[in-house]
Order: sequence, then structure tokens, then C-alpha cells
Amino acid sequence: MAASHSWYGGDNIVHLNVGGTRFDTSKQTLLCIPDSFFTALLSGRISSVKDEKGYIFIDRDPKLFSIILNYLRTRDIDANNCDLRALRHEAEYYGLGPLAKRLTLCEDLTLSTCGDILFYAHLYPPSPPLPEISRTSESSTTSSTSSSSRPQNRGSADSCVRPGSIVRVPENSPALHAPPMTHSSTHSRNSSLELRMPAPAQAVSRSNQDLRNHARVSHSRTASLDLRHTRNSSADLNKMFRNDIGLVFGPQASGWFDPLRVQIIKAHHNWIAVAYAHFVTCYRLKDSSGWQHCFTSPHIDSCIERIAINAKMGQGGQESTSKMVAISYGNQVRLWGVGEDGSKTDIGTFNLSVRVEFLFFIGSQLVALSPTGKIGVWHAMTQHWQIQDVVPITSFDTAGSFLLLGCDNGAIYYIDMQKFPLRMKDNDLLVTELYRDPTSDPITAISVYLTPKTSSLCGNWIEIAYGTSAGTVRVIVQHPETVGHGPQLFQTFTVHQSPVTKVTLSEKFLVSVCSEYNHVRTWGVTRFRGMISTQPGSMPVSSFKIISLEEVEPNVSYIAGNDIGPYGEQDDEQVFVQKVVSETDKLFVRYASTGKRVCVIRSVDNTIITSFCVHECEGSSRMGSRPRRFIFTGHSNGTIQMWDLTTALDIAAKGDQPPIVGGPTPAELLRLLDQWDLSNSHCSTPCMSPAAVATHSAASRIKAANVAFLNQQQNDSAGSSGGDSSDGK
Repeated sequence: MAASHSWYGGDNIVHLNVGGTRFDTSKQTLLCIPDSFFTALLSGRISSVKDEKGYIFIDRDPKLFSIILNYLRTRDIDANNCDLRALRHEAEYYGLGPLAKRLTLCEDLTLSTCGDILFYAHLYPPSPPLPEISRTSESSTTSSTSSSSRPQNRGSADSCVRPGSIVRVPENSPALHAPPMTHSSTHSRNSSLELRMPAPAQAVSRSNQDLRNHARVSHSRTASLDLRHTRNSSADLNKMFRNDIGLVFGPQASGWFDPLRVQIIKAHHNWIAVAYAHFVTCYRLKDSSGWQHCFTSPHIDSCIERIAINAKMGQGGQESTSKMVAISYGNQVRLWGVGEDGSKTDIGTFNLSVRVEFLFFIGSQLVALSPTGKIGVWHAMTQHWQIQDVVPITSFDTAGSFLLLGCDNGAIYYIDMQKFPLRMKDNDLLVTELYRDPTSDPITAISVYLTPKTSSLCGNWIEIAYGTSAGTVRVIVQHPETVGHGPQLFQTFTVHQSPVTKVTLSEKFLVSVCSEYNHVRTWGVTRFRGMISTQPGSMPVSSFKIISLEEVEPNVSYIAGNDIGPYGEQDDEQVFVQKVVSETDKLFVRYASTGKRVCVIRSVDNTIITSFCVHECEGSSRMGSRPRRFIFTGHSNGTIQMWDLTTALDIAAKGDQPPIVGGPTPAELLRLLDQWDLSNSHCSTPCMSPAAVATHSAASRIKAANVAFLNQQQNDSAGSSGGDSSDGK
């Protein structure tokens, strides 16, 4: 008996080895809180491992355990010299509910659902439109071979009812031979969440809160790193449904999308358009009443991939539709007109023949681009949809009424949309070559800067910065004295060793980003009377990285809804918005010129930020009102949260906050990666110990280049820690 209980000492003393440090305590101390890890351990309900001296081995942090043991002894805790979040995690692991609740309250002292000083407004998720049970099918849309045509109307009715057809079963799927499900055959698409839930005796509510209640499981000692992170968001539920669908119907049928997960946010003037998986909503800002909902699109069977909005159509637009909202899915483009009173007009559906990669407005023209070299243009005055074939497109930018295209043959072309469709030759757009790169490298990024003198000189004063696939950044200029000739090469930078993905030329800075973990280089631009000057020339300012880890196979709309920037007018301070991991509730806002941190945006309800947008809204009609910049964040539960970027820039400019390097610190990065591992897990409460860390499952979801970067960072940190330990010895 003595041998079997060697970890017991006299008077029921318990000997523990926690992470290599030995502790001696009494059985009464460990059992003072019922239904904990220690009650299960000492009662033999869970297996234990002993060291060479017979001590029970627990593979946890000994420093944190000493604080927890002191709490069990005295019911007192010193929270001044410890990480409350890490300590709460340990308390949850050991099943110490009273301590975990106290630590959660301590953490909540600095958090509020009303947000901090930067939180501006909150929009609740809308009600999704119901899909029609029997709806008319679309007839063949405008042919790509026709250069000018009108949108075709919907044709004959489709009598085939396809309930729950968000998941389309392949004909050769083994699921066809599976036992039939007990759910009703009249189940609609918008409530397909219920397909994955056991049917209760009473009616099931479709609210997110009820769905989260269904997803909760029984208590487990293996607590998560941050229970609030998973408990208050639908990300885990969304992943669970996708994984279940993939297991039942195969990986090709796992394209299920949460109907209330915000995919993309776009803004124009005082309007914002929010794209969900199968519908679009619009809100407008009024001086006295704030943000108001004014438009909801019909249900779209396909998943929306791109969105564009024009809040000021100007001349040529329809009188009853002063706003335009467009979406694309696959090769289809659908366009609506929205009146001031909220009335909507279905203008039509157009076909680009290839997948639409970019969708935007230039004046009253709607433009759809494809990297394959197709341009689709819809004009509000003529109501024409026209398609033009050009060289494969690798980048683009707009300047006034001009559309500039960077192509893979090293040339830059431009189209003057203001004169379209009057300037046409043989029913083709007049696509004019503006400049060709000296080495004919593909133009992978382009930025146009119009100097203040452009308006008086009819667009002849123009400066263009572009980047190539070879990592070269060039600046070309066209001044009044060079009218009649093409732009002249002004300056060349060869600091990047990877393809340039972004470039921005503003009044004071030239900013370029390459594909190597979003490495950013900035230069200061010297100007004389508004024109870029050679004396003293461009001076290097900063070099930093905007790390943004993506999944191996992200959603098609993820890139459009999570662009890092830079954001801001060319004559104002521009910022990057850094989203370190795809499943996070934090955004890091940084100066585009120096990379220094402006602020950190954190979701007020701890839900995952699924998309974001930076936009400057016009000031009100009241005297002294000025435009304000906002960050709009869309969340996994369908809400929209707004943040006052103008105030954040003012606070950062005053220097009231302690200086921070810029992006996440190593501790912040590790915390974000831990949360990402947790949200990507298939379990609602993943086991964190004593099992090994699930690095393989996390790495399989990250791009190979990002995995290499993380391994490099880990090796560097291990080498530095090894050097410190050897010095200590």
C-alpha cells in the first residue's frame, strides 16, 4: 500500500512535480475547491505519471502553479507581478472556477462593450432576405462577343424547387446512398444552419445566440486560451459546419458560408455597402440621425465575391436612382439603382465571360476587370455594357476620369472614361499605350499622382510610380513642357528582391510593398511648386513589414475585404491596417510612412473581424464641421463596428501615448497565433496539455511561405534564448 501511494507523505501530504519544480502541500489544500483537476487526480479518475522520486508529474508552468497553490492556501492572490490572462488560463485548466471568474473580472476592468475612446458606432446585423422557393431563371446574359448591348431580362420560370441547395451534392457522391436525414424537405437555404444541429422538440430559433447555445458542450478541464474569444463568435460554429459538410459530402461540397458573416465593406461619400455571403445591405450617414439602413438586395444564390458603390452618380444617371450598387460572382455582374427614399431598381445582370477580379466605379461608369485581359464597362447615360479585350492586366489605378492599366508585357495603357462612349473606333474602347518599361517587366503595381496644377493644364501634369515583377520601383513624370511626348523616366529604385505588390505616390512620400511578408520601403519626396524635384531628391525614410498570415485556401472575397492599404488621400497622412491572422479580433493601424503604430482596434464584443475598410466621410452642413476618417469593421456575427481614425491620428500626433515600434510585439504576435490555432481547431475546447501543441494542424492551414517565416522566427528566438542560458550558467 505504501508503494502504491508513494506520493503521499505523513499526515496526507501530497508531493507534486510541476514542470520540474517540486511542491509539497496537503490533500486538504488541493481539495478545498470541489470538482477540480485535483479532485479527479487524487481520486484516481485520471491517470498520473510519477518521477523518479515518486512525485506526481504535472506538465504545467511552475511559476503560475505557485501562485495558484498560494491561492488555495490563503484565498489571496498577488496580481501585480503576473500575467492575468495566462493565470486565468491555468485556473481554467485546473478547474478552479472561483479563481477563473475573479481573474476574468480583473481583465474586464479594462474592457467594455461600449468600446474605448476610438469606438464610434455599432450597427446590428440585418435580417437576411429569404430565397424565393420558385423563382425565374436567368436567361443567357449579354454575350462577350458583342461590344455593345443591353442587359437581358429574366426569362422563363424555373419550376424546380431546390430546398437547402447551399450544399450541392455531387452526382457521384457516396452521400447519395446514405440514410435519409430527418429534417424537413422544405428547409430553406437561409436556415441551413439547422441542418447541422439536432432537431429539438420545440422550434429552433435562428438567432446567433441560440446557435451558440446549441454548440456549447459540457465542462472540460482542458480550457481554451481565451474562452471569450470562442464563446462570443460564430467562427468555430462556421468551421464546424464546413467540416461536417466536407465529411458527409466530400471536400468539393464544403463551400458553405455563414450567411451573416461580413465578407466585404466598401464606402463612398456618406454611404457604405456591406456584402454578406448571399445579399448586400447599404447604410447612409445623416447629420442628425446618424447611420440609417436604406437598402437590402434580394437573395443571391451564388456567393458574392466583389462589391462596388457609387453614392454620387452626377449627370447622366437616372433621376430616380441617384446611387448605384454592383456585385459580382463568378463572371456575372449585377447592378441596382437606389433612390433617396430607399427604392431600388434592378438595372440588369451582365456577363464578362471570365471571372471578375476587380469591380469599381469611375464617375458614372461601372468597370469590371479580369487579369486575363478583359474589361467590361457599363455607362449610365447610354445604358450600354461593353467588353474590350486587352493585354493581360497585372495592376491598375484610377486618376480622375482616367483608368490606367499595368500589363504583363511591361506597358502602361490608359482609357479616358470621361469621353466614353463618344471616343470609340470600330465599337472598341480607345486603349492608348502611355509608357513601356525599359526592361519590359510586368507592371505589378501602379499609382498615379495628379499635381495641383493638373486641373488647369487639362491633365498634362502627371506623375506615376509603378513596380515590376522583378522588384524594381520607377517614377515617371509628364510635365507641360513634355506635351506631345510620353512620360519621362525620373527615378529608379531596386531595393526589393521580390515582386512589388503595392506602390503609392503621395505629396510627401513614395511607399512600395513587395511580396516578401509585405516588406515596405518608404522614401520622402521633395517638391518645388507642387512638382516633384530632383534636389535633393527622394530620401529613404523607413523599412518595415506588415505581416499578414493567410490560410492556404482563403475565401474568394477575403483579399477584397482585408486589404492592408495604404489608405488615405494623397495629400494627407496615409495608414496601413494590419490584420496579423485571418481569425482575430484585433487590427493594428500603422503610419504608412514610418510603420509606427497609430492605434489598436479591438472588437468591442470579442467577435472575429472578418473584413474592414477605411473611408473619409464628408462633414455635415453645420459650420465648422470637417470630414472625419473612419475604420469600418465587419464581424463574424454580422455586425458593423465603426472607429474614429481621425481622433486616433490626432492622439498619435500629440505623442500622448508611449511610443511603440509599430506592429505587434513578439508577445502580441504569439498571443494572436495561439488564438488562431484555437479558432482553427475542430474542437470547441481543445486539449492544451499534456498533449503536444497542434502545430501541424495550424501549419497546414497557413501558406508555405508564412510557415517558413514562423519557423525562422522560432529558430532565432531559440538561438537567443540558448545564448542567454549559456551565459547564465
